[in-house]
Amino acid sequence: MAIPAQTTRKSDSTLKHVLLGLTGGVAAYKAAELARLLIKERVDVQVVMTESALRFLGPATFHALTGKAVLTGLWDSGIVGGMAHIELSRDADLILVAPASANFIAKLAHGLSDDLLSTLCLARDCPLLVAPAMNRQMWENPATQRNLAALQRDGVAILGPASGAQACGEVDMGRMLEAQEIAEKVLTFSQPKVLQGQRLLITAGPTYEAIDPVRGITNLSSGKMGYAIAQAAIDAGAEVTLVSGRVGLPAPSAAKFISVISARDMLTAVKDEVPRADVFVSVAAVADYRVKNPGRQKTKKTTQNIVLELTPNPDILEFVAGLPNPPFCVGFAAETENLDEHAEAKRRKKKLPLLVGNLIQDAVNSEECALTLFDDSGRHHLAKAPKIEQARHLIKYIAELHKKGTEP
Repeated sequence: MAIPAQTTRKSDSTLKHVLLGLTGGVAAYKAAELARLLIKERVDVQVVMTESALRFLGPATFHALTGKAVLTGLWDSGIVGGMAHIELSRDADLILVAPASANFIAKLAHGLSDDLLSTLCLARDCPLLVAPAMNRQMWENPATQRNLAALQRDGVAILGPASGAQACGEVDMGRMLEAQEIAEKVLTFSQPKVLQGQRLLITAGPTYEAIDPVRGITNLSSGKMGYAIAQAAIDAGAEVTLVSGRVGLPAPSAAKFISVISARDMLTAVKDEVPRADVFVSVAAVADYRVKNPGRQKTKKTTQNIVLELTPNPDILEFVAGLPNPPFCVGFAAETENLDEHAEAKRRKKKLPLLVGNLIQDAVNSEECALTLFDDSGRHHLAKAPKIEQARHLIKYIAELHKKGTEP
């Protein structure tokens, strides 16, 4: 099977160009971080601000972030060489309004277009997403709820809002989602849903094996690859359960998250979740050994050597792959040398349909890595690229292999 085409510098996301609209509201400050996050994913961002938005945040911020002049008026058409509301919407993959005020939501619901942003939304030929931000009374007002319902009937995606502290001092629904949450939802919206309806169980991060109450054995796994795969699977439409050791990363908001410490904790969680999984992806760097008799009290420092007796930990991947009716199993092999030889031997020993190999020295604590995929058809190399891009390539490949394996 051919590996999905990739490049080393450009994201494989289908989302290339976003019009980011800002309306008046204190939450406008979050849009700067939102623009930065989208640009980090190699999305081209053009910002459009209403007159009210300009009272909360200056266009210079977005000009610096995007490298593009911020459009603010209906007669800014000279910037794009034509009618702005037509030219801009033709090139956009989607329009995102964040924050979207109650007033702007009402305009959208009733087809009003008296400024550049509302006109763009009315003249668009692409999806429209809005992230509401307003006081709780405005959010709860029946008129606002009717307007939102009308937008949803028209196919507009509503992102949020959340419950939390508001500028007025109250705490309730109406607060705009955080920039990271909106970025995740936008990227999810744009990804092909190749795993729609599938349930993925993913392990990530290191395990920690106690020596005594304050010391332990662990490894250098950051969890970045496993978390990237979890996000890519969510973006592809999967229902994801992420079982993770201790890492310094936020869990994808759409995943069911289970935090564990030791290898045995991870095995227990996997045993509980695997009956419902269609695909199991074992990314975690599970400690091969644990201390046989960990101390109950802190071991005091002396000038003498100490001896630790280690005993093997359970092999979680081998357990899952050996079940009478296992899910589609994907393993990982991190090696320091002879990657092809060791990875293929591991795949055959555990009877895995797919194993992903990488060299530890190229991946630990890095935002990028190179991967080699091993399956029955041979080996397929993915050149060095950001881990989220590698995760998206891997998810597409898993989807193809899994579909092929389940076809009659």
